[in-house]
Amino acid sequence: MPAAVTGRPAAGGRRPEAWRRPQAVAGALVALAWLLIAAAAPLLAPYDPLAQELPRLAEPGPGHWFGTDQLGRDILSRVLYGARVSIPLTLLLVALSVLIGGFLGGVAGYFGRWADEVIMRFADLVFAFPTIILAMVVAAALGASLTNAVLAVLVVAWASYARVGRGLVLAVREREFVLSGRLLGFSVWRSLRVDVLPNVVGPILVLATLDMGTALLLLSGLSFLGLGAKPPSAEWGAMVASGMEVFDSWWVATFPGLAILTVVLAFNFLGDTLRDALDPRTARAVKERAL
Repeated sequence: MPAAVTGRPAAGGRRPEAWRRPQAVAGALVALAWLLIAAAAPLLAPYDPLAQELPRLAEPGPGHWFGTDQLGRDILSRVLYGARVSIPLTLLLVALSVLIGGFLGGVAGYFGRWADEVIMRFADLVFAFPTIILAMVVAAALGASLTNAVLAVLVVAWASYARVGRGLVLAVREREFVLSGRLLGFSVWRSLRVDVLPNVVGPILVLATLDMGTALLLLSGLSFLGLGAKPPSAEWGAMVASGMEVFDSWWVATFPGLAILTVVLAFNFLGDTLRDALDPRTARAVKERAL
């Protein structure tokens, strides 16, 4: 069936030009590198990240490339192990936000009426507060831990997916191919899964990729404020906070901060590239820049 009837993109509609840009290549390489580091941290780390048997506040140099902190722990080892904490939790958080927010937004947009009112009023309630303030309140109420920090960020993150999902479903549900499926006897859930979902997953995926950096910053921010990871856990936000206690020893906070920066930039680059690749309105501009 033609793509114009089904609403699905044609096979020739792929736009690889966006992925050839230096920004896209750099983002993909850095993100892949950090994922590999998170998986292989025990093999890469030169020291035990929790061991306190090294010289305290040793400057970066041979033997301790990132230096040591005020407790005599190797910062390079802690940064590598921190990837095993921060990156998986960020991926889990974004995945849960997409599932919960996307599902609620799809229900609100497809069924409308009372379901739309109830779900969107809850979303408006979340948007009424600054994101970091609401996350801090929830984390403080639940107690300081990484699990509670993830739950706190999830409370504030799902609403954006619900709103975007609702708008996309509203734009699709009255299209001819959706109405035709319903007239043919498709159930509501089959219509959502077969006709609606393929047409809304692209923008949701772009938003999720861009939100990876935001989620990491929120998790690290809560740990920085003492509402996330507890000592002696090797978590990037907590490591930056410990570095503030010895501000003259710049390396203690700089290297975990750079780790956060590179991951955020990598996923922002990937999100921008994915948006350009999936959005037909920017495809021509992307192609012109690639030539």
